[in-house]
Amino acid sequence: MAKKKNSRRLSGSVYPIAAIGASAGGLEAIEAFFRKMPGESGIGFVLVTHLAPKHVSILPELLQKWTTMKVRQAKDGSPVSPDTVSVIPPNKQMTIHNGRLRLSEFSQPRGAHLPIDTFLRSLAADQGPRGIGIILSGTGSDGTLGLKALKGELGMVMVQEAASAQYGGMPTSAAATGLADYILKPEKMPAQLVAYARRTVSGSGVKILPGNNKSPSFLNRIISVLRARTGHDFSLYKKNTIYRRIERRMNVHQINDIAAYDRFIQDSEKEAEILFKELLIGVTNFFRDPESFQTLQSNVLPKLLRTKPDGYTFRAWVPGCSTGEEAYSLAILLHECAQAQNRHFNIQIFGTDIDRDAIDFSRNGLYPESIRGDISPERLKRYFSKEDGGGYRVKKLLREMLVFAPQNIIADPPFTKLDLLSCRNLLIYLGTELQEKLLPIFHYSLRPNGILFLGSSETVGRSADLFEAVNKKWKIFQRRLLPDAKKARLAFPLDPSKSRKGREDISPGVRTAEELGVVQLLETVLERSDAPPCAIINGNFDAVYFFGRTGRFLEPAPGKASLNILEMARQGLRSELAAAVRETVNSQKEHFRKGVEVEGGENPLCVDIHVQPIPEHGRGLMMVAFQETPRAKGKARETGPH
Repeated sequence: MAKKKNSRRLSGSVYPIAAIGASAGGLEAIEAFFRKMPGESGIGFVLVTHLAPKHVSILPELLQKWTTMKVRQAKDGSPVSPDTVSVIPPNKQMTIHNGRLRLSEFSQPRGAHLPIDTFLRSLAADQGPRGIGIILSGTGSDGTLGLKALKGELGMVMVQEAASAQYGGMPTSAAATGLADYILKPEKMPAQLVAYARRTVSGSGVKILPGNNKSPSFLNRIISVLRARTGHDFSLYKKNTIYRRIERRMNVHQINDIAAYDRFIQDSEKEAEILFKELLIGVTNFFRDPESFQTLQSNVLPKLLRTKPDGYTFRAWVPGCSTGEEAYSLAILLHECAQAQNRHFNIQIFGTDIDRDAIDFSRNGLYPESIRGDISPERLKRYFSKEDGGGYRVKKLLREMLVFAPQNIIADPPFTKLDLLSCRNLLIYLGTELQEKLLPIFHYSLRPNGILFLGSSETVGRSADLFEAVNKKWKIFQRRLLPDAKKARLAFPLDPSKSRKGREDISPGVRTAEELGVVQLLETVLERSDAPPCAIINGNFDAVYFFGRTGRFLEPAPGKASLNILEMARQGLRSELAAAVRETVNSQKEHFRKGVEVEGGENPLCVDIHVQPIPEHGRGLMMVAFQETPRAKGKARETGPH
């Protein structure tokens, strides 16, 4: 969680620390930056560059010609002081702890070094909102993951305009995250940096919490704007978290009071979306808290898998999956555990988030080269492929295990019959009331003895009767079996007691979630195939998903709106389609109709129909595919079941 801001003067013991990352072509940008940077700003600077390991660096001497600040090569244990520039020495890895620089030998071979990411991550953890990250010219993507860590701790981010850089790889990668507060030419950065630093650290910046009686009313107005513009309600999120993010945006825009920001966000077309994104920012990376994942792999998953039969479909859900690193990490663990037992499981992992851009990123599965700092060389080689244009793409082996989809965990139905539910570092941003609503839903979503995996700073709180601790340190819990008397208190929208007779374990909301999960899985498969136009329908023959151009075969029927596929079928298609669907329902085997003539229009169609039941967790779902064929004479004929 982000550290609290301190409002002491810049000249006091608390001051901002700005880390500048640069690589190829960075010398010109560094010169342009420091020639415009005042000698007395109260900011401490750390310069992290990619240096040849066996060459003596003359960068401190060059830099001293461009600034009146004191320039020195960093030494182990030396403090970062205001109005001083500390330069990383060659062939060293550098971090910061308690405001002092720490130097160490590289633990990985040359080529795997990511000095900028390494330092920025440590800066985020050590300085919180006082940390500032600046990315200048360079190739590759070093610094991108570090900037994410900084923003997760309320730090500030500046990125060089790629067009002004000799090498735009690093600035382009950093800007692509959408997290940069300012994208500027190097010579334009100092003025903005000084203005921001003086507001946020000197005490002149806005403080809307605590003590301002008007703040809650304006906060409610801002939350209403977010709800109207994004469709998502943040009213049950922790108020302190929302206030801090609003304060950050106000300081970026140099707005002095929340009433003015309220007017600004009302008038701005983009600000609500930016604030929405910032409220969702969390620190995430592959195998975050490595020991927790190691504990899960060594002590928890093997026992869980040994209770499952061969060919079992292992279901996991990662709500709040952000950009997908946690979901892919779990996929790697499950694949390795299955191989260690020399067994085969169908692994199905659902990753969901309310941020559609994050979901698109996850589906794409392309990550910056700097993930080398989080993933072992063996796993990197096995599960990722190096892209010619830079970065690492998740291999098909893992991608086929995962389905990513937008979902609002507060409002949308959950996935059910889960073996593992990993919700790490999401609850810490939610208010107590919302946490107490979600944990019973998590309990119901899990199978008996299913595993709940939380973040290291999270707990089940008042829901301790629902979950038994498997590992208290790393917050791994197992679902408890409750007596019927206690089940009554699990009063949430998906209350199983309200389900239909004969389907006692499935409420309508849960059934919708099950359909959603299967549809998302099929959507992923269909998008990677050359499948013909098709529709997925449920047991009531209502379409729940369309793929491809189905308008030549289906159209809305006149009158009251309906998604019933039989009512939507074009003239001539309906009777044959109805027969194929009903026969599929009765036999649970696929059926074909070939050469069905669709009447109407200048060019009547001849169509092959293929109706196929969806097994496993489909709960009555069927896929109806349409394939246009050359016209044939005579009545349509059935070629199934198959």
